[in-house]
Amino acid sequence: MGKVTGFLEFDRLEEGYAPVAERLRHHKEFVIALAEDEARVQGARCMDCGIPFCNSGCPVNNIIPDFNDLVYRGDWKNAWAVLDSTNNFPEFTGRICPAPCEAACTLNVNDAPVGIKSIEHAIIDRAWAEGWVQPRPARFRTGRKVAVVGSGPAGLAAAQQLARAGHDVTVFEKNDRIGGLLRYGIPDFKMEKSHIDRRVVQMQAEGVVFRTGVLVGKLPEGSKVTNWAKESVSAEQLGKDFDAVLLAGGSEQSRDLPVPGRELDGVHFAMEFLPQQNKLNAGDKLKSQLRADGKHVIVIGGGDTGSDCVGTSNRHGAASVTQFELLPQPPEQEDKSLTWPYWPIKLRTSSSHEEGCEREFAIATKEFIAGEGKDKGRVAALKTVRLEWQGGRMTEVPGSEQVLKADLVLLAMGFVNPVATVLEAFGVDKDTRGNAKASTEPVGGYATQVPKVFAAGDMRRGQSLVVWAIREGRQAARAVDEFLMGSSDLPR
Repeated sequence: MGKVTGFLEFDRLEEGYAPVAERLRHHKEFVIALAEDEARVQGARCMDCGIPFCNSGCPVNNIIPDFNDLVYRGDWKNAWAVLDSTNNFPEFTGRICPAPCEAACTLNVNDAPVGIKSIEHAIIDRAWAEGWVQPRPARFRTGRKVAVVGSGPAGLAAAQQLARAGHDVTVFEKNDRIGGLLRYGIPDFKMEKSHIDRRVVQMQAEGVVFRTGVLVGKLPEGSKVTNWAKESVSAEQLGKDFDAVLLAGGSEQSRDLPVPGRELDGVHFAMEFLPQQNKLNAGDKLKSQLRADGKHVIVIGGGDTGSDCVGTSNRHGAASVTQFELLPQPPEQEDKSLTWPYWPIKLRTSSSHEEGCEREFAIATKEFIAGEGKDKGRVAALKTVRLEWQGGRMTEVPGSEQVLKADLVLLAMGFVNPVATVLEAFGVDKDTRGNAKASTEPVGGYATQVPKVFAAGDMRRGQSLVVWAIREGRQAARAVDEFLMGSSDLPR
């Protein structure tokens, strides 16, 4: 695959970024994709390694050596056909996937891995530019009706596969636009929403019906989950109107931090903060917006959502941004002999961190402190304590408490489970983590204990990656198709 000696001749070339000062002035994408000749050189680095661990490292099992080789040889159209055969939305994964395939690359054992993600990005952007991405409506209709609840990557992937199998698919989304957490969780500077919009147009041409602003079931009283629904539909009604229902919503219940002062104004979930900016970017008007302008912002949570809060706060013009992480700082370089081909734990610095962020590791928040006078009732600072980790156990370091200024605190500690009331509306059993209980077995997989009700993506597996959501959506589509028709030609 690629050039036989390519990995010896060529170095890994990363995609570039626009300068920090330039990209902080807007909320648009700023990654500089590889040029055609650069992508071909990177494809040449792919080794004829015999056992391509990258295939199994990729949750959707992209046929990576094949499209690398085709890019190297300049056969872009067939490279796209290979990529399209396993991944419904490479423009999503080529932008926001952390690329577990690259961690599994054989070249990564003792060198820099092949830039698989950048090649994927180049392929799909070329495919759209050349007009190769076209609707593929089914030749025959089955007359079977499927409801897909949730329009994130799992729901979209399942809906597209089921529509191509000839079923009448309706996607229900509680918010005002299609995309789920892709739309209102991922900042536009990481992925502009035009990529979702053009897929919606394609899927509509394939027969998928989208119903936005429709809440299936109900949300708990006082829920902080993003909800711009204007109408609702009951689980019972979906059961009457459709031959199968696939629950594919996101894991939207944010993990809270119940410490003294949590009720203070200025302490918010990340998912109260991020969706508002995305709505403004889309041209909507808000009565009020959580802003970081001139504020000392503390983001609690060291993952991707926290990084997104960092980048958005910097674009608002925050006075300072600090990000907390409970765990100790990981090593800058993993021990590859111990971790390869698995995903390693190592220090990862995002583009948002590079834009300006103080990172604090092994630190916990003890209390949110209110301001005085006119600022009473608002957060003004927080009390922290340093942590020690021994044998996987966390203990506080005596005498390490500090008080740090904070005008805005964003809780980005992950998501615990999907909204419970949605699962309860259908009577679906939950696992110990509060997710829909369903297996991934080849036979009977993704089916809940409720007849004709299936679950996939975050709804079934919990908070995870976009690429895992696409995989589960595709596999669930096959399971639903088998349920409806007795057999299925859809890929698993």
